[in-house]
Amino acid sequence: MQQTQVQTVIPYYFRFLERFPSVAALADANVSTVLKMWEGLGYYARARNLHQAAITIVNDYDGKIPSDHGILLRIPGIGPYTAAAVASIAFNRHFAVVDGNVVRVLCRILNIRKRPSDKKVKARIAQAAAALLKEGQASESNQALMELGALLCLPQKPDCPICPVAPLCEARRQLPDPSILPARKEKSVLPHYDVAVGIVWQKGKVLIDQRPPNGLLGGLWEFPGGKKEAGETLAQCVVREIEEEMGIEVRVKEPFMRIKHAYTHFKITLHSFHCQHVKGKARPKQAIACRWVALKDIETFAFPRANRKIIEALIEAGQ
Repeated sequence: MQQTQVQTVIPYYFRFLERFPSVAALADANVSTVLKMWEGLGYYARARNLHQAAITIVNDYDGKIPSDHGILLRIPGIGPYTAAAVASIAFNRHFAVVDGNVVRVLCRILNIRKRPSDKKVKARIAQAAAALLKEGQASESNQALMELGALLCLPQKPDCPICPVAPLCEARRQLPDPSILPARKEKSVLPHYDVAVGIVWQKGKVLIDQRPPNGLLGGLWEFPGGKKEAGETLAQCVVREIEEEMGIEVRVKEPFMRIKHAYTHFKITLHSFHCQHVKGKARPKQAIACRWVALKDIETFAFPRANRKIIEALIEAGQ
């Protein structure tokens, strides 16, 4: 939930626990199964790290999640924030947890007008969060401060009249509108790319390939294709990319659907085309695997959200 709203996560959380009720169950699972359960949440590196963390905990710590902050930092996917959160909230260890909610609350209480990304501001916020912890009550103290930001000290419309720490809030006392804090950096314009993919048919099955385990969308399956290059049409892009990725020749028949999608650092328009396999045996050149699959079986594979929309449309159209 570090960058995803609670209401979005809740159904995934319960499904995930039902499928993997223990650390051992998660460690025993195939990473493809874990990615399938995570499908739609984004930030897939977290799913892979969670799986690796479970394996480490089972192999190195007898299946018990360590309570020691230093040991937690050795586990895959756990950095300073997560280590502090697990140690304090789960085990009541004396570590301050500084998430976005806490940063917002403390910037307003202390009337910090510089950006939280500033190194000195980060240190000041960390010191203030640590100073607020009560000995023996780290779990409740951290959760209280996080909930204050989540429920009352909201980004746009803080509910100052009922806030229990309003009398201590310097931003409320000195500023006409506390919601201008924390100071925000100017939004940069995200680059945009046109991406063209082929829905390649052969004997009633479509071709999909699996991305390498590391990097963006690592381990997920997708329709073959890639970024359009300068001077080529979308159809030409599909033919070129599929030849480069799969080593096969295809004929583009007609466009299927177009999807706009945003990632953290860029945006894409995903153009999909029905294609006919002409010649060659599909072999992954850049991907780690490829499959010809019937649409009735495609639900067993984990796809990025934009590709999933194509699949849903294909099934609805009765392709």
